[in-house]
Amino acid sequence: MAEQEYDLIVVGSGAGALLGAIRAQEQGLKTLLVEKASLFGGTSALSGGGIWIPVNYDQARAGIKDDLETAFGYMKRCVRGMATDDRVLAYVETANKMAEYLRQIGIPYRAMTKYADYYPHIEGAKPGGRTMDPVDFNAAKLGLKALETMRSGSTGSMLFGKMSINAFEAHSMLSRELKSRFTIVGIMLKYFLDYPWRNKTKRDRRMAGGQALIAGLLAAANKAGVEMWCNTPLKELVQDASGRVTGVIVEINGQSAQINAKRGVMLAAGGFERNQEMRDQYLNKPTRAEWTATPVDGNTGDAHRAGQAVGAQLHLMDWSWGVPTMDVPKEPAFRGIFVERSLPGCMVVNAKGQRFLNESGPYPEFQQAMLAEHAQGNGGVPAWIVFDAGFRAQNPMGPLMPGSAVPDSKLRRSWLNNVYWKGETLEDLAAQIGVDAAGLKDSARKMTEYAQSGKDLDFDRGGNVFDRYYGDPRLKNPNLGPIEKGPFYAMRLWPGEIGTKGGLLTDREARVLDTGGKVVEGLYCVGNNSASVMGPAYAGAGSTLGPAMTFAFRAVADMKGQPLPLENPHLLSKAI
Repeated sequence: MAEQEYDLIVVGSGAGALLGAIRAQEQGLKTLLVEKASLFGGTSALSGGGIWIPVNYDQARAGIKDDLETAFGYMKRCVRGMATDDRVLAYVETANKMAEYLRQIGIPYRAMTKYADYYPHIEGAKPGGRTMDPVDFNAAKLGLKALETMRSGSTGSMLFGKMSINAFEAHSMLSRELKSRFTIVGIMLKYFLDYPWRNKTKRDRRMAGGQALIAGLLAAANKAGVEMWCNTPLKELVQDASGRVTGVIVEINGQSAQINAKRGVMLAAGGFERNQEMRDQYLNKPTRAEWTATPVDGNTGDAHRAGQAVGAQLHLMDWSWGVPTMDVPKEPAFRGIFVERSLPGCMVVNAKGQRFLNESGPYPEFQQAMLAEHAQGNGGVPAWIVFDAGFRAQNPMGPLMPGSAVPDSKLRRSWLNNVYWKGETLEDLAAQIGVDAAGLKDSARKMTEYAQSGKDLDFDRGGNVFDRYYGDPRLKNPNLGPIEKGPFYAMRLWPGEIGTKGGLLTDREARVLDTGGKVVEGLYCVGNNSASVMGPAYAGAGSTLGPAMTFAFRAVADMKGQPLPLENPHLLSKAI
């Protein structure tokens, strides 16, 4: 294939990649996007689609007060010096500009007024309003042909594995709001009555979460005229004599092709969680690629290695966006357990049958606690989430819908002793899953007592606004329920992730830095391909997608020779 030339080449097709490509094309830069997989959307298509945007445009409508200095202080405390202050400030200043741009290109967001920042104990945290959720998207606006090129969402995030449900509806259902039953009935009626659409495709017309975001971005990319190629893996970066990155070598139909880039190359190809060799090299042990919740055909660190080959510096390589995961047969990837573990009436135990964490806490800390518990010899990998018949009847857990809707007799027979374990007594259950029976009985007794008193004396579960978001507000403590009524159930949890957060170190314009701290000219990097601006933390829901798109937005400005200046540089010298 003959050499071709563009102004910008974007590697990857998740949210950061697509927004960067759209913005560049609209700014007059001829842009090519190349994707390794056969479908566009990356891990972003499987995500909840949320973005963490402090001081955002929708807060005023909701009556939420926020300010840049408070947000900067909170994020800086979360980051703990593992990202430079100017990058943190650049993010806080630019995030809302990026969100406004999303709205301009047809992807409006709304503030989640009750969804708290992940660390309520850190000064500057807000009890809600910084995380934003995408407005539902009508798939017909993308079109059936383009829809076929887009990665499907996770069945675990859909009602009965088929119908889209957004974050507001999910919260209403899980917190047992009175309106939730009507909401669910409405969703089902709209889906089943939409014969014209369902006769054309199995995909729901109404798209929510990450599906809404990616569908909206693909529609905007098509409208802007971005050229996009799938099945085009990156092989290496091309440099000129001065060391500037001037293009890429990709594989097309089994042949190598060089494509030149006049303004730059933007790497946005995700993390390395599907590469076992890199996991063994960098991540805490034990670590297995199959435990991850991300697509099986991507996130193999190709762009990390390509960046290293041109001298890029790596940072935060031993950190990940951790989440406990569950193996569900016939699902392509392990399923992340984000919210169910917060519901009252369940607990998580180690091999000794003992609780070792706050089940309702942020999922990265949950994963880290599993690894730490295992390292101490207590059997935290796998861990077990345990609940009783009362919980089973009322609540979902992983692939199990509430027993009142789908009783055990209707579950796949192959799931018993594979996806879930069941015992008439706690002793019976403990024997089946290989945990200490006395420890399990004692943990259940304590949990029942804590539910009655409303206070978790061990881990203070339900003791903060973040914990309580996914709980039952009718209870003394929304996150605590008894575990006393047989039969009893257990499901196995693994220390998975929704991506690695280590990658190429960048500056505040998303320019890649070399091992000496100098800019690698012509090379930009965003998303999980880059070292996260969040450092070791997860400031709030949307801390992956928000920075990915925000730094792509800033990178395009830099390519145009119009870098976005810091508007409040005085904050950099202020004690936090």
